[in-house]
Amino acid sequence: MTWLKSIFREIFGLFVDDGSFAIAILAWLCILFLSFPHLPIPAVWHGVILFAGLIAILIESTLRRSRQR
Repeated sequence: MTWLKSIFREIFGLFVDDGSFAIAILAWLCILFLSFPHLPIPAVWHGVILFAGLIAILIESTLRRSRQR
């Protein structure tokens, strides 16, 4: 049974290396999904805001990971 758990852990690790990185992305997407309809900004800016947040999350994750090594 442990071999089955090991296989699932390896498959999960292929897609999610850093759990906090994945959670931060999901949280950002949920925040934007819930707030965009209520914000008084043109829809043209939605993509820019999404991109800027994802870049900020990526930079933060990269800096955090580089300090660990």
